[in-house]
Amino acid sequence: MKAKASVLTLRIPNELKHKIEKVADQQGVSINQLAMYAFTKEIQEMETYNQFSEYWEKKSKKEIFDDFDSVFSKVQDGSIPDWDSM
Repeated sequence: MKAKASVLTLRIPNELKHKIEKVADQQGVSINQLAMYAFTKEIQEMETYNQFSEYWEKKSKKEIFDDFDSVFSKVQDGSIPDWDSM
C-alpha cells in the first residue's frame, strides 16, 4: 500500500534553489527526491539530538563520568593510542 503524499510549498532564496538543482543533478535524482532525503536525514538528526539531550540532562556530571569509566574499564587493555590522546 502506497503512502498518501502531501504537497508542501516552500519559499527559498534563488541561490539555494540553484544549489539544490545542482546537487540533485550531480546525484542523478529529482529535486523532490533530494529534498525528501535531506529533510528525512535532518529530522532524524534533530530527533536523535533531542533524545540524547533529554537523557543527559537527567544525569549529573558525576553519573556521566561514572558511566564512562564503567564502559571504558571493559576495554581490554585500557590504554589510549598515542594518536587518540589529548
